[in-house]
Amino acid sequence: MAVNCECLGVTALQNKLRIIGGRWRGRKLEFPSLPAIRPTPDRIRETLFNWLQHDIVGAHCLDMFAGSGALGLEALSRGAAHVTFLDNDPAVKRYLLQALERLGADNAVVAVGNALQFSLNPSRHFDVVFLDPPYGENLLPQVAERLESNQWLAPQALVYLECSARSPLPTLPAGWLLIKSKSAGQVGYHLARRQPQGA
Repeated sequence: MAVNCECLGVTALQNKLRIIGGRWRGRKLEFPSLPAIRPTPDRIRETLFNWLQHDIVGAHCLDMFAGSGALGLEALSRGAAHVTFLDNDPAVKRYLLQALERLGADNAVVAVGNALQFSLNPSRHFDVVFLDPPYGENLLPQVAERLESNQWLAPQALVYLECSARSPLPTLPAGWLLIKSKSAGQVGYHLARRQPQGA
């Protein structure tokens, strides 16, 4: 369900998403009313993309647990070369395809599948990955290990991890370095960088 909390800087109405930066700045999209959709609040997205400002342009990104698409769409708006969206709900796929068409974006693909089982065949390793799974299901460590075991990550990939602020960040895979970590309201949000082997 959409979070509408002024303390987090969410200015959009329920089920409405506003892109906050880049070429589509100010554009609003209406996403499906599904309990699992919980867009990353505006203020947190602003902070995240300030962290990523030197890395997002030209990046190939993966938005797992895409939901409203807030993170992947923001990445495209700010110059990402390509975004792969993954969600397990066909209704989300329909919405994201319509949103991409409305925005005139042809540099993205949308797939439906379980993040722990789905098989992607990316044309190249991902430079930036957004992980915002449902809170309370302890999916972050499993998905992070899957990213590693499937060799989907670029040598110095950046991985955004979002979880409940009440829950500690799970242990990261070997070679991942936590470089940013903050919380706002009920949200804990973190950025890790994958280190090349031998670094």
